[in-house]
Amino acid sequence: MSQLSYLGINSPANLFWNLTPEELTQHTIDKNQGTTNDTGALVVMTGEFTGRSPKDKFMVKDSITENHVDWANTNFNLPFSSENFDKLYDKVVAYLDGKDIYSRDCEACADPAYKLNVRVVTEYPWSNMFAYNMFIRPKDTSNFAADWHVICAPGFKADPAVDGTRQSNFAVLNFTRKIALIGGTGYTGEIKKGIFTVLNFVLPVDKGVFPMHCSANIGKDGDTALFFGLSGTGKTTLSADPNRGLIGDDEHGWTDNGVFNFEGGCYAKCIDLTEEKEPDIYKAIKPGAILENIDFYPGTNKVDFTSCTITENTRVSYPLYHIENAVEPSVGNIPNNVFFLTYDAYGVLPPISRLNSAQAMYYFMSGFTAKVAGTEAGVTEPQLTFSACFGAPFLPLHPSRYAELLGNKMQASGANVWMINTGMIGGVYGVGSRMKLPYTRAMITAALTGKLNEVEFFKHPVFGLEIPKSCDGVPSELLNPREAWTDKSAYDAQAIKLAEAFNKNFEKFAGNTAAEILAAAPKLSAQA
Repeated sequence: MSQLSYLGINSPANLFWNLTPEELTQHTIDKNQGTTNDTGALVVMTGEFTGRSPKDKFMVKDSITENHVDWANTNFNLPFSSENFDKLYDKVVAYLDGKDIYSRDCEACADPAYKLNVRVVTEYPWSNMFAYNMFIRPKDTSNFAADWHVICAPGFKADPAVDGTRQSNFAVLNFTRKIALIGGTGYTGEIKKGIFTVLNFVLPVDKGVFPMHCSANIGKDGDTALFFGLSGTGKTTLSADPNRGLIGDDEHGWTDNGVFNFEGGCYAKCIDLTEEKEPDIYKAIKPGAILENIDFYPGTNKVDFTSCTITENTRVSYPLYHIENAVEPSVGNIPNNVFFLTYDAYGVLPPISRLNSAQAMYYFMSGFTAKVAGTEAGVTEPQLTFSACFGAPFLPLHPSRYAELLGNKMQASGANVWMINTGMIGGVYGVGSRMKLPYTRAMITAALTGKLNEVEFFKHPVFGLEIPKSCDGVPSELLNPREAWTDKSAYDAQAIKLAEAFNKNFEKFAGNTAAEILAAAPKLSAQA
C-alpha cells in the first residue's frame, strides 16, 4: 500500500521520497524532461505556461474563508465550491495512480514559532526538486507531520465545463482540507505562490504577523532592510548585495521581534543575466540549481541569457546556500530601512525618493509598477498596473488589513521608507533608458549608510516625494527625473497623466482610508 494512500494515491508505479537534488536531476534526465548546462545546473521547459496564470487561481469558499477573504477582488480572489474541489481532487489523484510519484517533506517560515510543515507531492521529478530548492529543508523528517499538502500534476488537464475551472490549468487552495491542488501547468512558480497565499491568510488572521512580498538583507551591524516590489522590479537582484547578508529574496514575515524568510531558496529572473551585473545570482547557477525556459547558444550547452525566444520570464531557482553570504537561519532584526521598488515604464518617478508616513501608506496601498514582460502569461511588454501592497495576486484579505499592519510596524520601528524607480529614466519605455543597476545600488547604499540624511532634498511638485539633490556615485542630473528628459513639457504631461492614474486607482480605497493618507495623493494642479 502506498504511503500516500491517505491522500487517495493508492497505487503509484514508484514512490520516491525526499530524493536528493542529484537524484532528481538524474531522474529528470532519464525521463527526457531536462538536461544540464555547462555549469551543471538542470535545464527544463515548463511547457505551455512560462509564467503564473492569476485568472486560474481559486480559493474554496467555505466556513474558514467566507468572512475573511476579500471576495470583492474578483481579479484574484476567485471562489471555488467545496463540491467542485472534492470532485477535481479525486480526478487528479486517480490520474496520479500508476505513475512515478515524488514526495517531499519541507517547511515554510524560518522562525520556529511560525513554522508550517508542507508535504509536496509531484508528478515530475524537477517539480519536486524545485520544492527542495524553494522551501526550507528540515534537518530531520522522521516524525514529520504535514500541516499542508501541495499536489502538483502538470500532465492533468481539467475539463472546464465539468470541473468548474476557467480552462484546463488550475491552482486551487482549500483551507479546510489544507491542500493546494495544481494541474495543467508545469510552471513551478505556482507551487511557491500557492503556499505564499496560504501564509498571507493564516499569519495575519491567526498570528498577527505582517506577511510581505519583499526581499530582505542584513548589514554587518545587524541593520535590516526590506525591498518590496513585484516580479521584475529588482527584489532578488538588489537584495543579493555582496556587502550584506541575504535573508531572502521574495517572501517574509514581520513580527514584533524582527523579520523571517518564508522560504529556503531564491527564484530569480535571469533574462540578460551577466556575471558582472549580478555575480551572486550568476555564480548560484551550478549543480542543484534549475534553469527554466532558457536557450543555449547553438551547438553548445552554454546558456544565452539574452535570448527571450521562449519567454522573457526565464528563471533560475536555487537553495539559499548557493549564495555565499546568505544568513542562517534566515531571520533579521526589526527593519531600519524599507524600499518600495517600482518599474516605472513612463520615466516619471525619481530614481530614489524619501516618503513620509502618510506617503508610505499611500504608495504601499497603490503598489504601482509596470507589469514586466513574461512575468505572467500573455504579457509581452510593460503595462501600467497597480498591485495593492505590491502583491495583490497573493493577498486573500482586503489590502487595508495589510496596510494597517505595515502602519503599525512602521510606527513601532521608526524605519525610513524610500521609493526606488528601477525603470525608465529620460523618457517613456522605448525612448528613455532603464536606470543602470550600479546607480541604483549606489543610491540604496547611500540610504542604508545614512549618507542621504546629510544631503539637501527638494519636493516633486506633483507627487510630493522628497528627492535628494546629490548622491555619491550617481550623476546629479539623473536624480531629478524632469531634468533627464530632453522635452520638459513632454515630461510635465506624462507626470500629470501618471498622477491621474494613481488617483483613479485609489478611488476604491477612499471610503476606508484616513484623511492623512488621502492627502498624500499626487496633486494634479501642480506643475512638474
